[in-house]
Amino acid sequence: MKKHEKTSIITDGSKGRQVSLIEIIIYIHLRGLAIMQLHILASGSTGNAALIELGGRKLLIDAGISARRIERGLAGVGISVSDLDGVLITHEHSDHIKGIRTLVKRHRLPVYARSATWEAINKHNEIPSECRRELGERLDIGAVKIVPFPISHDAVDPVGFCFYYQNIKWVIATDLGVITRGAAEALAYADVAILEANHDLEMLQTGPYPAFLKQRIRSKHGHLSNHDAGQILAHIPRQRVMQVFLAHLSQQNNHPHLAERTVSQVLQKSGCEVGEEIVLHRTYPDYAVSMVE
Repeated sequence: MKKHEKTSIITDGSKGRQVSLIEIIIYIHLRGLAIMQLHILASGSTGNAALIELGGRKLLIDAGISARRIERGLAGVGISVSDLDGVLITHEHSDHIKGIRTLVKRHRLPVYARSATWEAINKHNEIPSECRRELGERLDIGAVKIVPFPISHDAVDPVGFCFYYQNIKWVIATDLGVITRGAAEALAYADVAILEANHDLEMLQTGPYPAFLKQRIRSKHGHLSNHDAGQILAHIPRQRVMQVFLAHLSQQNNHPHLAERTVSQVLQKSGCEVGEEIVLHRTYPDYAVSMVE
């Protein structure tokens, strides 16, 4: 493999051990290649956490699972928590911050969140003040530029994130009641996107949730359906193959295969060649899904 060649290696923890990610990463380093990696440690209504590495910088996005699970998940891909350059918080709901206090107490990591989000986090004063960083309109960590963008969700100041490194753009956009113009612009021309596909409309309608909760999920401050995820992917501009991880699935109102099938059908109806123009990947609450380039 030459230095200018690019390949993506995807591993899906639900399918058992395919190949050791540590072996892959060592191989890439030995070949003298720059490494870019994404590890979705957990994704769903019970907890969310993802690790990205771009330009030699390692960032954890959200800590909605226990600190122990985060430590174990990172260790499984050859990363120590002490290797992290920071933690980014999208919003204050427990499935995004559950493990943050313990994680920071143990490892003294810098954590970036909106000012209003800090105020809304229960017992945020237990996090050392030197670790609490206010997230502004842009954050540069090494050569990685991070741009938060507002999203429509029932939190005080929720955001998604765009990550820019050289000519690469990665985006995290979950907890979306609707796709706003700003969110659509953030997703445009992304090489990699972690995009919410929270629920199947029929499963939500006929499922066990009370009426008020169904309404909250369907509202403009709730969560994005499989169909709507497909619609936004069909309409945003792209310049090359887009890797999309369908994320934040409801365990009561969705299934990974159903999310993938619905989004695929919407894309195919729009004329998109699924697998060629857009490559879809499943995510899970209990298994890691990884991409190493």
